[in-house]
Amino acid sequence: MSQSDYITCRELIDFISDYLESRLPAEQLREFERHLAVCPSCVNYLDAYRKTIVLGRAALEPSDDSARGSAPEGLLKAIKATRRNMVS
Repeated sequence: MSQSDYITCRELIDFISDYLESRLPAEQLREFERHLAVCPSCVNYLDAYRKTIVLGRAALEPSDDSARGSAPEGLLKAIKATRRNMVS
């Protein structure tokens, strides 16, 4: 089987979101997984993509209840000073 029998790395990237959301039709899914079986670079890309999703979700979640609704005092002062300067 030649390399041309597989989808390209670019095509894999185009379908990655549908793959992770289990929305690929059966034939595309087979082609996607066949490509992953022979392309370590795309396997690494997929792993990094998954980790990015996990880290992005974690970044949006508060780390604990005490952090909710609070901002560093220095940040609040800087925002207030900027607002005053904009009004002046």
